[in-house]
Amino acid sequence: MHGLNANAMSTMGFMDPRDEMDPVQLEMLSQAFCGQLIACLDECARGRKGLFSDPELLGEEGEGSAWPEAARLRELAVALQGVLNQHEQRNALCDEFLDLCTMHGEMHPGERKLARAFLGRIERGEVGEQPEKKGKPW
Repeated sequence: MHGLNANAMSTMGFMDPRDEMDPVQLEMLSQAFCGQLIACLDECARGRKGLFSDPELLGEEGEGSAWPEAARLRELAVALQGVLNQHEQRNALCDEFLDLCTMHGEMHPGERKLARAFLGRIERGEVGEQPEKKGKPW
């Protein structure tokens, strides 16, 4: 996967959730997730669809609709969140990304707009904070 080093992937793929993870491994996984998230958000902000949900599940199939890196990123986010929960830790980027992945219907502003807003919040250091009450964060 683009952005994830072999150690992070092998640690995630072969880890029994009951095993204790070294704090260095947890940090490595978090950094790998962050790097891949930023790369995918950038691509999504430029118009690629499928980061926050699978277009095929939403009936938006078409040429080039599959985005395997985005699907793996969502899987990594779920796995990372689970591992961190076991260690009573949180990753604000991961939590917020997964929250955005659950947004559907009228509340969804569109993936491109959502990606741009999320990138802006990351750049401003606002991830993990509640957005101001003056409307939608996008």
